Amino acid sequence: MITFRDAVIRYAGSMVNAIDGVSFDVLPGRITALAGPNGSGKSTLVRALLKRIDLASGSIAIGHRRLRDIALGELGRTVAVLPQREETAFPLHVEEYVGLGRFPHLGLWSARSAADARAVTNAIARAGIQALASRRTDELSGGEWQRVRLARALAQEAPALVVDEPTTFLDIAHEMGIFELLASLAASGLAVLLVSHQLNLVSRFADEIVLLNKGKVAARGAPAEVMRPSLLEEVFEWPMSVTNEPDTGRPALFPLRQRSAAVQSPTEGR
Repeated sequence: MITFRDAVIRYAGSMVNAIDGVSFDVLPGRITALAGPNGSGKSTLVRALLKRIDLASGSIAIGHRRLRDIALGELGRTVAVLPQREETAFPLHVEEYVGLGRFPHLGLWSARSAADARAVTNAIARAGIQALASRRTDELSGGEWQRVRLARALAQEAPALVVDEPTTFLDIAHEMGIFELLASLAASGLAVLLVSHQLNLVSRFADEIVLLNKGKVAARGAPAEVMRPSLLEEVFEWPMSVTNEPDTGRPALFPLRQRSAAVQSPTEGR
């Protein structure tokens, strides 16, 4: 559905490429996760997909069409995006906010149609926020707000969904709830591109991990292929241990304490 081929991106004034020859696919019915350290290029790839930054070389395609040939309005009907950060300028009722996802389907002065109303109702149901529909956006908890934002993206009815760090500042239950929802959306046929620092959640839910390091693909494959201690230690520059989860058998990561970083107890050295 979404294809990156030998993508190269360099910011103005920089001597090095922010993205250097990256290739991978985001396929329908699967979660493809972008992972890597801060500054590895994850958000830069999302910006390129949204046409907010140009490629120096290589290509991005959606379906059989190159991104450069797709107008912004059409892009909004093809790829829905849940950005990392977002605040409303003023409070809205949740149903009104979700309805903003219909903008790519409407002209500037078009009235909302019955089809738009159905899309909003379906998005609210898929995100499981029916109980929130009449509340205001400034009355929501962090977990509720993330689900409402996801519902707005689903209201676009695009075949691909891009989510950038969807569980920032959320507790364990809300993290798991968001990832379970993303898994169900992928199972329904959506192509999901997930950007996340949460390697253990990525390992549990993703079908494929694209591990970036300094703008390049350090590894790409199923979680068991990517979540290897020697590779992760090299990329994140920290000692790691990897074991398997008892319920799924998928890899689970444990960052290790460094001996030099251990805090000396009050009785040591006396």
